[in-house]
Amino acid sequence: MYYPANFRDFLNNVTETMEREKDYLCELDRKLGDGDHGVTMSIGWQAIKAELAQQEAIETLDCSKLAILAGKTFLEAVGSSVGPLYATGFLRGAKAIKGKDVLSDTDLTAFWLAFMSGVKERGQAEVGDKTMIDTLEPARIALEDSFTASGNFEEAFRVAVSAAETGMISTIDLLSKRGRSSRLGDRSLGNQDPGATSAYLILTNFLVSLPESVLD
Repeated sequence: MYYPANFRDFLNNVTETMEREKDYLCELDRKLGDGDHGVTMSIGWQAIKAELAQQEAIETLDCSKLAILAGKTFLEAVGSSVGPLYATGFLRGAKAIKGKDVLSDTDLTAFWLAFMSGVKERGQAEVGDKTMIDTLEPARIALEDSFTASGNFEEAFRVAVSAAETGMISTIDLLSKRGRSSRLGDRSLGNQDPGATSAYLILTNFLVSLPESVLD
């Protein structure tokens, strides 16, 4: 089973990872955009961490309310296009698990399927456009298919993370079709997309932060 404390740990762990990988994400973005993706992600996730620390009634928030807090806080902190994308993901995920104090394997799957679908629908990008969708959409498909077959979230999410990594790496050989980097034309080839990379980091953090009660 998955508890609100586990979700809070996940959010804080992502913050630490984004801070640690901030320079790397900016380096990737300098080759494709304005070089600030790492800073943007750091700002958004640091804001989430700060909001969690300031919430006096944090212990009373279930996973759905924590996801809402994360989405709204990220949106307020980040002015770039990535803000609405992740905000939509968190809010869609929150709706899928509304009113549940403890999450089952089915609930966790529903959260992530809604999260990833929400980002895709808001961004209106497709696989092959060289965006975070090249990470998230293969992960969504793999999670849905694997969970349908096994009924085991941890097993299915591992498959999803593997698919996400393959999708992330595939952006190296893709021509950018969205955003600022689309102006580069052929010069966008040979560089890994920073948004696809940060999306992968979020998924890997959730996997490694799963509690023993889920892994057993």
